[in-house]
Amino acid sequence: MTLSIYNTMTRAQEAFVPQQQGHVKMYVCGPTVYDYIHIGNARPVIFFDVVRRYLEALGNEVTYIVNFTDVDDKLIRKAEQLGTTVPEVADTFIAAFNEDIEALGVNKATRNPRVTDHIPLIVDFIQGLVDKDIAYESGGDVYFRTNKFAEYGKLSHQNTEELQHGIRIEVGERKENAQDFVLWKGAKPGEIFWPSPWGDGRPGWHIECSAMAREYLGDTLDIHGGGHDLQFPHHECEVAQSESLTGKPLARYWMHNGYIHINNEKMSKSLGNGITVRELLKQIKPNVIRYFMLTTHYRSPLNFSDDSVKQAENSVERIANCVSNLRHRLSSLNADAVSSQGAASGNHALDGRLAAIEAQFMAKMNDDLNTPDAVTALFELVSEANGVMLQQDVTAGELNALLALIEKFDRILGLLPVQDAAADLLDEQIEKLIIERTEARKAKNWARADEIRDILAAENIVLEDTPQGIKWRRK
Repeated sequence: MTLSIYNTMTRAQEAFVPQQQGHVKMYVCGPTVYDYIHIGNARPVIFFDVVRRYLEALGNEVTYIVNFTDVDDKLIRKAEQLGTTVPEVADTFIAAFNEDIEALGVNKATRNPRVTDHIPLIVDFIQGLVDKDIAYESGGDVYFRTNKFAEYGKLSHQNTEELQHGIRIEVGERKENAQDFVLWKGAKPGEIFWPSPWGDGRPGWHIECSAMAREYLGDTLDIHGGGHDLQFPHHECEVAQSESLTGKPLARYWMHNGYIHINNEKMSKSLGNGITVRELLKQIKPNVIRYFMLTTHYRSPLNFSDDSVKQAENSVERIANCVSNLRHRLSSLNADAVSSQGAASGNHALDGRLAAIEAQFMAKMNDDLNTPDAVTALFELVSEANGVMLQQDVTAGELNALLALIEKFDRILGLLPVQDAAADLLDEQIEKLIIERTEARKAKNWARADEIRDILAAENIVLEDTPQGIKWRRK
């Protein structure tokens, strides 16, 4: 079975075939860097990280572009509030974004182009539309003529009348039609600006993605992604301006993730129920957030609540405990843990069951990245591992095969806690303390044994007695 993806453009699930075999060009709209990212921003960040990981697991090279919008009205207002400059605001929150996604176990994009580094490129793009009479200058602004693009509305599946509803010409604008959208905004006094053939100003929101996607991925992308809220107007306008300039499809497949609700209410500034990733990470482990995001299909709404988080915490702990127990049993057999793309256990019956679980996992991922059912397959594997570990005559080959498959799944989903080199050193220290505590108890040095117990408790280390000796885990 090959990968199939639901294409927003066609409203159908289609077999995924990249333009170049073995190479996927993917663009996902990134954040406007005027503040810390919130949980709604985290959903596409995590989901498209999994898409990229899975495409790579299938043997593809993925060129993955995620832009930074580092100049717009929000950044200008933020700079005014903080008494600083727009570039300084952008630098601050780009650094915060990178810290937050690293904490969430998200791999960095191939490139994160910034709008302000591509102004000449954007101006050239707009000039191309002006030269074709598809865009026009009015009072220092430049607008796109939507009536020049006959298919305007094809992505969001709205007709011209529906698009007209609710649109108004704002005071000071001189659009030919209310639907026309801005490509270049003339600078107001005191605002950051760049020179252009139409006067000093800055790019409109939609044009930046068209220009930068074309620069790094060519005229036609394999996948263009983002949140459901970007279908209209942002992605609709991207389609119109890009395809008007190049005469080619902007993207072969469009993917959009659903909204996030907070306690069954849509997250919005007006309700004051937004939660930043930074705040969330103070309360919830990163892999719990990833698990929560992946146990609802990406196109469906996702409801964030205390109950859902608690369920995610319990589930992630079950996976982590299974892996910890596998490694502990391997150490008790004096066998090295093996992490590989796959391994035979030497037990034909077990190998057959593992092959069936792997086939189930792959089938669900191939079915429009169905991560909830893929996670179900992962838990079948966890149950299998827990059962095998109960056997007294379990072999290192069996344990290694189970561990290898769990880790193979996790290279796609990213649900196991990530430990850096410093944490690994800490693990060694903990092992030494446990050995020292065991020796102290044998020597009836209760004071030292209690002291070590208190040290471990302060590190949130839980000790467990097993037939193979004492094992430990973090809370």
